[in-house]
Order: sequence, then C-alpha cells, then structure tokens
Amino acid sequence: MSTVRIILKKEKVNKQGEAPLYIRVIKDRKTKFVSLGLKIKPKDWNESLSRVKKSHPNSQRMNNFLAHKVAEAEGIALELETNSKYVSPKSIKETLMGTNPQSFLEYFKEYVVELEKNGKFSFYKKVKAVYSKLNKYIGGKDLTFNELNYTFLKRYESYLAEKLKNSVNTIYSNMKVIRKVVNDAINEDLLAVDKNPFVKYKLKQEKTTKEFLTEKEIAKIENLELNKNSRRNHHRNIYVFATYAGGLRISDILQLKWSDYDGERIIVTTKKTQNTVSIKLPKKAKEIIESYKKQEIVKEHYIFPFLKNDIEYSEKALHNAISSHNAYANKDLKVIAEMAEIDKKIHFHTSRHTFATRALKKGMRIEYVSKLLGHSSIKTTQVYAKIVNKDLDDAMDEFFRAN
Repeated sequence: MSTVRIILKKEKVNKQGEAPLYIRVIKDRKTKFVSLGLKIKPKDWNESLSRVKKSHPNSQRMNNFLAHKVAEAEGIALELETNSKYVSPKSIKETLMGTNPQSFLEYFKEYVVELEKNGKFSFYKKVKAVYSKLNKYIGGKDLTFNELNYTFLKRYESYLAEKLKNSVNTIYSNMKVIRKVVNDAINEDLLAVDKNPFVKYKLKQEKTTKEFLTEKEIAKIENLELNKNSRRNHHRNIYVFATYAGGLRISDILQLKWSDYDGERIIVTTKKTQNTVSIKLPKKAKEIIESYKKQEIVKEHYIFPFLKNDIEYSEKALHNAISSHNAYANKDLKVIAEMAEIDKKIHFHTSRHTFATRALKKGMRIEYVSKLLGHSSIKTTQVYAKIVNKDLDDAMDEFFRAN
C-alpha cells in the first residue's frame, strides 16, 4: 500500500521566511514529492499532525484544501493499485498532476496486432505467446512503461522460473522479445533511452548442444524399410534430402517446385532470409527428387507431396500449413530415430546441423557452408567448426590410447 502525507520542506525557505508544502507519496520504500503551490512559515506548521496551526489567518481554508489533496492522492493510489499489479510513486504523482503514464501492455498488444497485419506470422506467434504469458502474470491489470523497471523484470523472471518452471533459455527467449518491444518503443520516442530497464537487467542464456547425425546414423535412416506411400517415408526422404542439400529448412523444402530443379541443382529463395542460393545436388539428393518424378511434370507443382497444388495459399495459410507439416514431421522423426536405434533427440532442424558438420568434416570451406545455410554472419557457422574440431580431438585421444 502507498502512504500519503503532507510535509513542509523547511530546507527550501525563501527570503520571506516561507517554506513550500508538498504531498509525499511512499510506495515500496520509494518516494515522490508533489508540490502543492503553497508556502507558509515553519512556525505556522504542525509537523506531527501535518496541519496548519490556528495561528495562521487562513488555517481553516488551507487545512480543508490539504485534506482534499490527501484524499485525492489516496484515491488515485487505490485506483491505480486496483487496476495495476505494479504501481510506482511516480505513476501516482503523474496521475495526480494530470499526466497519465502510457500503458506498456497496450503498446505490446498493438505490437502483436501489427506483426500479424504485416504478415510476419512466425515472429507474430512467438510474440503473441510472450504477450499472453505476461498478461496472465499481471492478472488482466495494466502495466505502464514506468512500472516496467528492473525490479519488475526480476520478479517476472522469478515467476517464470519458480512458478512456470521455465528453463533458463525459455526465460531468455521471453525476455528477449520484451526487450525487442521496449527498444522499438524507444525508437518511437514513447520511452526515454535512460528509462530502458534492460540497461540494468541482463539476459542470461545457457549454451545448448547442437544434435547432429553421424554418417552411420544417416545410413541407418536411409536404409529403414518404410511403406513407400506413407507419410513417414516422405518425412524420412525430405530429412535425408536436407542433410545432403545444404541443410535446407523444412519451409523451403516443402515449397520446392519442379521449376526450381534443372536436373543438377536447385535454386531457392529462402523463406526466412529471402536470400537466393543455387545448390548443386549430390547423387543421393538427386535420387530422392527423381523418385518423385512422374511421367508428366508440371513445372509449377510442388516436388514433395505435402502442400496442395490446387490451392493458392495466402501468406497466413501457407505459414499455418508449413507449421502443421513441421509438427507432423518431428513426430515421425522421433519414431524413425527409435526404429533406427539412434539414441538422439531428432527433429527436422537437426538436418541442418548434420549437413554443416558433414560438410566441414569433408573439407568444405566454412564461408561456403555459411552461404549454403543462409547465415548472416560467419560467426553463426563457427559453432559447427568447434564441433568438428572437438570430434577431431576426441579421435586423436582415441588414437593415442590405442597406441
């Protein structure tokens, strides 16, 4: 709860011997002062009662005014605490002075809406999930930019970790989105740079292991006996294809058309980065594509049998269809790994890791691997070089043990 009291700032006595009266608001051990525009001599002020003494000629009228301002401040504090889980003395001061702080939650909500309008569906889903989680934590109340401070972020972090049992990296992912929204608000001049809570609050992230398959494990998956017309077989095929064809993302593989393939290479404009890359296909990748060829090829038809050729997808419908196919693929890949007796957590993205480590081990230059993977910086690709170097170190250790 907030405490509101009238105080006389004796240290600010003017030449006439008068000191100014202020409303003092204390909330969570933080204090704000609001000037009342009144000055009286210290001898006319009862400090213990926070009232003007009867010795002052206008004591009754002034005390009525002061009582009204205290009641107004207490009412504002109560209303703000009812509507918002986190109330700062600054927000009480601003409301009392007629300057309402802007709602961060409303800005965040509009931010989500704009992402959907602009067709950024992948990021939209992620940001919407973060917004919903934050909104639930607040309990449907408001959260202003002033209240989004270091203390709030630390409390929210504790809630995510202790109540929701989120991992360090899940918390990092949530806070990274909130930081992005805050930075955009700063760019729009809705929040002063020096009010950015992420200057003090630092995001924490744990290193994760990138799962990838060895040559033997890929061969095990390739050699599995699966029903040729089954969905699982198609998922196996596109996964293996990705491990040979530059580690293409599933979103790009599903959208491959016969017009993108010339019998030797595929030309792809990647969905995520919009970069166009030409990939010369090795024998195995070509064999997989050729197995889907029919007698009459329609150039504008999809190579792999997932997306429908007779539907003209909107951006949102295409995104939803790809997301759905990705989920089904990951379920099948889990079963495929078990069938092949591979004790690793396999999902479609591991095909990218597999391609990168294989390519580097076979001597491909790291900048070429980076280009094929569509990385914006070679630093992103260097993590795979570290994996390869570690494998080489382990191999040397094994060699010396044997000798």
